[in-house]
Amino acid sequence: MNNNNYNISLGHILVGGLVTVILLVCLFIGIPMYNVWQQEMQGKAEFAKAEQNRKIKIEEAKANLEAEKLNAQAEIERAKGAAEAIRIENGSLTPTYIQYLWVRQQKDFTGKVIYIPTEASLPILEAGRTALNAD
Repeated sequence: MNNNNYNISLGHILVGGLVTVILLVCLFIGIPMYNVWQQEMQGKAEFAKAEQNRKIKIEEAKANLEAEKLNAQAEIERAKGAAEAIRIENGSLTPTYIQYLWVRQQKDFTGKVIYIPTEASLPILEAGRTALNAD
């Protein structure tokens, strides 16, 4: 039988051992470095997300400010219209006209309202609300 196939020299053992030691040293150094790099990347991702959330909040605040400006402009235009209506009526607000404006404003009220004339000619709304609360 030929022993050449099974001959393992001391050189082969030393090379194998040296490769194993080098591989272990690389793992001992490489794994902590990889963990540091991974944490750095995770921190960068969290920072980018926080920055994006901040930008979103700023844009929402800008949109809210623009909406408030538009609402204020609409209110100014409504007031101008009311002032013009008063001017057309010779600057006098009669109790009947005020009552008409109040009743006209109530069209936006979605609940049930019962108008009951009183001595002061002003409607009483609480009668309808009491009936709704009893249900």
